[in-house]
Amino acid sequence: MAELNEDYIAKMEDVLETYEQPYDPKQPVVCLDEKPVTLHADVRPASPAEPGRAARRDSEYERCGTANVFCAVEPKAGRHFTFPTPDRSAFEFAQVAFHLALQYAEAEAIHLVMDNLNIHRRKSLTDLYGEEIGGEIWDRFTIHYTPTHGSPIKGNVKRHFSPPACGGGCFRAFSPQPQATLTL
Repeated sequence: MAELNEDYIAKMEDVLETYEQPYDPKQPVVCLDEKPVTLHADVRPASPAEPGRAARRDSEYERCGTANVFCAVEPKAGRHFTFPTPDRSAFEFAQVAFHLALQYAEAEAIHLVMDNLNIHRRKSLTDLYGEEIGGEIWDRFTIHYTPTHGSPIKGNVKRHFSPPACGGGCFRAFSPQPQATLTL
């Protein structure tokens, strides 16, 4: 648990007040987080399901590198977006922010709740899209940073990384081999 200093308390109160807002499609509250993942390829082919028998998949796998998954959740609307990316970088974050802004084109402001990671900044967007366009995209968001070491309040996003929320725990993505699986 982090030290409960003024900054921690102020960020915690801001995030909790943001979560308590009534649902408003013109002011959506979207939580964003990311998670590193390993890429796996099957060593043996899976056996399909048959009447009376579930599908079978060998637990042995070949490791095919790593990737990243950004997950954005608008809990009150039941919306959830998953963005698999090759890595967690400012470039990737800027693209995710751009795609989120497009998803909420009709919103007056998008309340974005996220941690204080160094790439979660206006500079990420202006470096990729230029000062004018990047600034316009960033200004679509009202940013609410979670407190440092305040991950329990990001639970809205963390639970969407669980296997049931992520299509059984696997995404096919970014791999040197087409059959590799992104396993959460």
